[in-house]
Amino acid sequence: MKVFKFGGASVKDHHGVINLFNIVKLLKLKKTVIVISAMGKTTNAFEKVVNAYFNDLDKINFFIDEIKKMHLNLIRKLFKDINEELEINIDKIFSELNSFILSNKNMNYSYVYDQIVSNGELLSTLIIHHYLKENGLENTWLDSRICIKTDSYFRDSNLDWMETEKKINSSVDKNLITITQGFIGSDSNNNTTTLGREGSDYSAAIFAYALNAKSVTIWKDVPGVLNGDPRIFDDFILLNKISYREAIELAFYGASVIHPKTLQPLQRKEIPLFVKSFEEPLKDGTSVSKGISIDPNVPCFILKSNQVLLKMSSKDFSFILEDNISEIFSLLHKYQMKVELIQNSAISFSVCVNNKYNRLDELISVLKLKYKVKVYNNVDLYTIRHFDIDSIKLLDKFKGKKILEQRTEKIFQVVKAQ
Repeated sequence: MKVFKFGGASVKDHHGVINLFNIVKLLKLKKTVIVISAMGKTTNAFEKVVNAYFNDLDKINFFIDEIKKMHLNLIRKLFKDINEELEINIDKIFSELNSFILSNKNMNYSYVYDQIVSNGELLSTLIIHHYLKENGLENTWLDSRICIKTDSYFRDSNLDWMETEKKINSSVDKNLITITQGFIGSDSNNNTTTLGREGSDYSAAIFAYALNAKSVTIWKDVPGVLNGDPRIFDDFILLNKISYREAIELAFYGASVIHPKTLQPLQRKEIPLFVKSFEEPLKDGTSVSKGISIDPNVPCFILKSNQVLLKMSSKDFSFILEDNISEIFSLLHKYQMKVELIQNSAISFSVCVNNKYNRLDELISVLKLKYKVKVYNNVDLYTIRHFDIDSIKLLDKFKGKKILEQRTEKIFQVVKAQ
């Protein structure tokens, strides 16, 4: 079997859905699991619903109606005649969403987020399942929440590998095309969970691992894995080949093309990964596999925006030692901060974090009991892997005051405050 993954940009409108159909037809796919994200900016639209749920209930129906209209308009552009089964299924999704909003008693933000935002993937896959079927491509629709079993760490759930592998093998029809969702799963109580933003790549890798797939192909709106995001960095270069290790390093530092968790399961079974352009499906793109580290060997540029830099020092100028660092990391874990960079000296400790769960104020209030804390909000973290002098100079053109710099043998990082 093969596994294909199509992201939101590749199915953002009816042209994208038709293009997906053409790629499947061109490549004569049969035994393939196709993992699909929510369409276009649907996830962002559902995030507005979540925010309205907590902050402005009067607007929630407006936001939901906008999402429903968008999907119904797309259906009318795709289908010649009314597809009653599809429209009934779409109505059911929105009816269940409204029931959840009216009856839910759990006010945990992350829990509510997962129950609402996950509907984007259900909508996109239902539409594509029916479109392929109506145009002669037999396929089955699979609710990935049946298969992808996780813990209850909402918005960034951890996988139960053993249970997931068993469920996938009992649920996937290995003789047909299967259409399923990326990003979403469920916990032991069958509450919907999500795997983290951009987690559809990870979903594809999970299915590939469980099914011992021949390969995974991620279809993107770029030619493959590039040495920099073309929306940010000029004169980008296509990386023809990279090793699993190199891809994991790039993902860890924030390269946006491949999700950080995607590579580990593929590496374990040496399942090759291809990143290709859905606009030019016959071009090679980038292959990720065992072997050559990186081809061509060029600096790779990564930007993480909207980070927070914390600079801590002891109040009495005593050393920051192992027990202090251990305590700080324990607090970072407790308040759900993703660490992007650390730097320490004899009497100071700096850490760049992603405040994904909006618990920064709680963390700072505890840290200030023991340390002097300086906070830099909305900083940009630039990383260059395989840096050289010329590549470092390229960062000078980006705005911001440099407030921290760090380099190792292969990695150069700088934090800039606006």
